[in-house]
Amino acid sequence: MRALGYSFRLGWSGIRQSGGSGAFAVLAITLAMIVLGTLLLLTWNGERLLARWSSAAEFSVYLRDDATSEERGAIETMIDQSGVGLSREYVSKADALAHFRREFAELATLAASFDDNPFPASVEVRLKPEAEADGRAAGLVRRLASAAGVADVGYDREWLGRVAATLQTVRAAGLALAALMALAAVVTVATVVRLNLHARRNEIEIMELVGAPLAFIRGPFVAEGFLQGGIGALVALMLLWMGFALVGEWWGTSIRAMLGGDGIEFLPVRLLVFLLAGGMLVGGAGGFAAARHAG
Repeated sequence: MRALGYSFRLGWSGIRQSGGSGAFAVLAITLAMIVLGTLLLLTWNGERLLARWSSAAEFSVYLRDDATSEERGAIETMIDQSGVGLSREYVSKADALAHFRREFAELATLAASFDDNPFPASVEVRLKPEAEADGRAAGLVRRLASAAGVADVGYDREWLGRVAATLQTVRAAGLALAALMALAAVVTVATVVRLNLHARRNEIEIMELVGAPLAFIRGPFVAEGFLQGGIGALVALMLLWMGFALVGEWWGTSIRAMLGGDGIEFLPVRLLVFLLAGGMLVGGAGGFAAARHAG
């Protein structure tokens, strides 16, 4: 514990004495953590919304305006006999328009300008999870698409699959960029810490002559990098929160409308802790790389 306390005291002193070079190291870590934090914010919200939409997966059978009650009955019978649905609900043209006005209140004036109701009647089907897994739902969708009285069939799984593929691409590209920036931050911290090491060369040589343990010689430089990483990560978290708040203030309504009423949320505590620990790890790695030249 003595070595730990000694290391952090000298590490903090080294940060204060490093001036602009120390600030540059903190900035490098901040940028790397902002990139990683933005990636986590996008993918976490994407996965959260994807899971919510997937758990409520359904398909919509849109009826032609001239569809007869017999054709509608045949469609509902086909759905019931398939065994893929948890429930079904008929939504009339008037109900569809009322739902649009309720969910997208900011567009209500646009809906009021319609001469005729442009929304089709539909049968909304909530699916059983096992029906999607074994392909029965997809088979029913294909049969319904060619049934009499059907204008179109909207199946969530088609676009949910595209959303999932897009998330994977964003995650892979973001992780690659964050890894490169983290490596650059490690190099920057190592360079700054090594400058401080050279400034204390005489002190280190004296400590070696009197037989000081390596923990007391190298520890302060590792602690210096560790503290730089922590400061950089904290700054990144504050900037991420400010950016998130501004986006919510300026475009929150538009985002909820685009997502069908769902909003975006800031990162949970566990991911914030992960970012803070990641910044400290990056800084500590840079400090350790520089500390190998001491002792």
